[in-house]
Parts: sequence; structure tokens; C-alpha cells
Amino acid sequence: MNFNRSRVLKNNLISSKRNRREITDKIAGKFMLIPAILISILLFAIFALLLLHSEQILSLYPITDLIFSSSWKPLAGDFGFYPFIMGTIWVTSLAMIFSIPISIFTAVYLSEYAHPKLRKIIQPFIDLLAGIPSVVFGLFGVLLIVPLIRDYLAPMAGVTSSGYSILAGGFVLSIMVFPILISITYEVLRTVPVEMREASLTLGANQWETIKKVVLKKAYPGIIAAIILGFSRAFGETMAVLMVVGNVAKVPTSVFDPAYPIPALIANNYGEMMSIPIYDSALMFAALILFVMVVIFNIISKYVLIKIKRRVA
Repeated sequence: MNFNRSRVLKNNLISSKRNRREITDKIAGKFMLIPAILISILLFAIFALLLLHSEQILSLYPITDLIFSSSWKPLAGDFGFYPFIMGTIWVTSLAMIFSIPISIFTAVYLSEYAHPKLRKIIQPFIDLLAGIPSVVFGLFGVLLIVPLIRDYLAPMAGVTSSGYSILAGGFVLSIMVFPILISITYEVLRTVPVEMREASLTLGANQWETIKKVVLKKAYPGIIAAIILGFSRAFGETMAVLMVVGNVAKVPTSVFDPAYPIPALIANNYGEMMSIPIYDSALMFAALILFVMVVIFNIISKYVLIKIKRRVA
């Protein structure tokens, strides 16, 4: 009888502990749900606030005129955002053209070729690059890249340029994006199982063939995700680009032309123009355009990423 009683008590104790764990898990799960919901709500709150503060200019001008007009004369009532939209697209696209190949090759080297000791030396420098303030990158661009374009690259191309141009903005922005792309791509490549590499090498493939046909193919969705994150960072970068891109409200036709990206427009004008309601509303609308551009880009990228994952799977 004592044995049965102790067994029953033991079972009750185990059951009680299991119930407490289940209750704790449920409470923890619901507690974790709160910040997840708040973050989702925050996205819609930002959109709603920007739309609300853009209402004045949207009530005075058709949205098509605002987006596709090239005339920017706020004091005369002309608010054409097309030059700023194109400036943002030009600078961001050029930065990603520069940064994507270099970042992927660097990550491949660190993951597949570099000696562990060399890897330990290089990785802290990459992390340090990510922590440098953007204004420092801007000064680097002003002191080195702008004169380089003005005195050498532009004359080689047969054009005259002050150096403050889309090309300078693309160079500076690509340097700022390097750490994100390299770090994430490196981590993605390291998640590819070693067994897959060994199997490929056993079948007679050399190291480069293994990297190209096995490692990169397996890591392809993660690399695309890294590029998406890098693009999102590049779209909203302000200070460094503002310092080297020229800030001329004109639709660019060449990489040697100055441009005026949307973040630079907001940073340059918002503080001093808050007292003019229509101008303040126009800058809010500029922020709304940038927000929508980033959201659309991320939606398209996520769709492409899903397609790639299904194809790879």
C-alpha cells in the first residue's frame, strides 16, 4: 500500500510539474506575442501618420502631378518629386551594383578559402566598418572620392563634373552597405552542411565547382535575403549621401550628374520649413514616397525570394 501511495504521489508530482510548464509556456508565448503585434502596428502607424500629415498637399495637387512633375519651386507652389525619386533610385541602384559582387566574393573567400587565422583578423575590421558613423563616410567621400571623380574619372570619360555626383554617392553608399552584405552572406554560406561539400569533392569536383554548383546554389535564398536587407538600408541612408551627391533638384541623365535623393531633401529642409504648412506637408509626402518605395521593393523581393526557395527546394 505504501508503495502504491508513493507511486501515486510521484505521478501527481510529475503531472503537476508538467501542468506548470504548460501554463508557463502559454504565458510566455502570449507575452512574446505582444511585442510582435506592437511592431506590426508600428508599421501601419508610421504609414498613417505620414499620410495624415501629407493630406494638405494631396488635397491641393493630384498625386500624379506630384510624383511625375520635375518642377521643384516650393515658393511658387511647384512640388514635383520626380527628380528626387529618380535621384534615390539612381544612387541606390549604383551602390548595389558596386557592392553586391564585391560583397559576395568577399564572403565566399572568407567562408571557403581563407585560413581561420586570417579570417579572425579580417572579420573584426568588417564589423568595425559597420559601426563607423555615416558622417565619417561622408567626409571620406568629400576628401577622396569627390576629387577623384572631378580630377580623373570625369575627364577620362570626356565630361566635366564637380565631383559631387551620383557616382560619388554610389561609391560612398556601397562602402556603407559592404558590412551588412558580407556578414549576412558569410553566415548564410557557413550554414551549408560540410557533408554537401565533401560529397561534391568526393565525386570529383574541384573546390570552385563545389562552391559554384553546391554551396552558392544551396545558399542562394539567403544571399537574396541579404541583398534585400542591404537595399533597404541603402534606400534610407541620409547623411553620407547628402554630403557627396550634389543636392540639385534635377533629373539625372548620367552618373556624373548631381542628384537629390529623398532622404537628403528631408534632412536639408525639414527643420527650417516646419513653419510653412504646405512645405511641411510636402516633406511629409516625400517621406511617405520613400516609405512606400521601400515597402514595394521589399514585397517584390519577398515574392522573388519565395519563388527562388520553391525552385531550389
